[in-house]
Amino acid sequence: MFGIGKVGKREEPELSEVFDQRRPSNVEAMNQVHRKSVSNRGLTGASALTVRQSIFPIVLVTILFFLWGFAYGLLDVLNAKFQNSLNITAAKAGGLQGAYFGAYLIGPPTYSGWVVRKFGYRWTFIVGLCIYGIGALMFWPSAVKRSFGGFCGSLFIVGSGLSTLETSANPFIATCGPPRLSEFRLEISQSFQAIGSVMAPLLASRVFFKNTDPQDLSNVQWTYLGIAAFVFLLAVVFFFAPIPEVTDADMALQAEQCSGLTGYVDKPMRKQYKLFFGVAAQFCYVGAQVGVASQFIKYSVESANISDAAASDRYAIGQGLFAIGRFAAAGLMMVMKPRWVLMAFMTGVMIFIACSMGVRGEGGVAMLSLVLFFESCVFPTIFTLSIRGLGRHTKRGSSWIVAAVSGGALFPSLTGLVADHEDYHIAMCVPLVGFFVAFAFPIYLNTVCAQELDGFRESKIGYHDEDGTIGDVSREARRASLVHEEKGVDPMEKEVSY
Repeated sequence: MFGIGKVGKREEPELSEVFDQRRPSNVEAMNQVHRKSVSNRGLTGASALTVRQSIFPIVLVTILFFLWGFAYGLLDVLNAKFQNSLNITAAKAGGLQGAYFGAYLIGPPTYSGWVVRKFGYRWTFIVGLCIYGIGALMFWPSAVKRSFGGFCGSLFIVGSGLSTLETSANPFIATCGPPRLSEFRLEISQSFQAIGSVMAPLLASRVFFKNTDPQDLSNVQWTYLGIAAFVFLLAVVFFFAPIPEVTDADMALQAEQCSGLTGYVDKPMRKQYKLFFGVAAQFCYVGAQVGVASQFIKYSVESANISDAAASDRYAIGQGLFAIGRFAAAGLMMVMKPRWVLMAFMTGVMIFIACSMGVRGEGGVAMLSLVLFFESCVFPTIFTLSIRGLGRHTKRGSSWIVAAVSGGALFPSLTGLVADHEDYHIAMCVPLVGFFVAFAFPIYLNTVCAQELDGFRESKIGYHDEDGTIGDVSREARRASLVHEEKGVDPMEKEVSY
């Protein structure tokens, strides 16, 4: 399970391999255009990228996050039109969620994780976009045949493509640049994904599908075709884009360089307990988040006695709060330790999900909206804190965290089941349980892992001093040369070992 096999292990370097190699500089990492696959065992020099060097690739992948969020938000609207046209029942709608999130359980631990370790981030971006495009194309015959099975299959392929993108995009953002800014980078990038998710349904309802027949799927077919064409074009852009490759060997070197601050010691995968806890927390958190989101509109109708249209407007406000919360969390991470920010936001989630069970009327809707606000930073922060200190296991560990998104296949069905037998207020006990498990993770981080996490935050790797970029081989060579000059030794006569 989760790719713990000989194939996965062969793609990860041993420490002896890392230190026996020639160390490239960060300038070499940026100058090399890796359009071919990159050995995950080899150093590229990307372990000490500066903020300036990482800005362009981070911006490019952040654009991908925005477009991906936009396409995902649009997908929700298209799926709803498909369900209305085909008269899909609530039970079958649960099957649609199972098809989408089930792809996350299968892809990242197997083929997606293997691709990112074998061929690198660039090709994983391209593969993910192509799979996504194929899934979007498959909606056309499903719409023509009005096939529920075809719709589920198409949604599974789309989920496979998006899970492959997550397997590469999240760890790339987290590792491309100075390690102390890892949580901030991913929080900002995912903030733009949230903006895309908010914008898409608004444009869809007011532009794409305004005044259309609910039974007419022609607009849906053409929209899916447009999404497919766009993501294929994006795959071509990523082929030519100058994206540095950050390998597991680079992350192993970086972890060793930070060991004085973090207490890092290389461990086999079976002893990465923080990662295992992070996977469990992410599984329960994502399941609870999707459970809240899937029942938000029906909860609002029941609580405030309003129409579905008015409830949809309330949900749009909640999604806006979610996007604002991510930017707010990113700002807080510049002045506070990320583990504290995660603890504060998870505390807010626990308080307001409990309040949503007992408060009726518009107050209950407000409580659930505040749950969305405090949910905002949880996924990316759990992700980055879970992979801290994995070193040579970073890519495999990242794929496990992405696989935990499959929790979204379980919790919505359980929440709906409780709602059918009780009401939507009582049904919020299901997300409450999931959030409670996730809440235990920041408690663990703040008590057991504080030194390690704070050490990475205090690291100056990727920053400049008078000798160059800290952590880069060119700086070490310069410092060694200066020492030799002070001792009256010709640096050309003495080999410097790295």
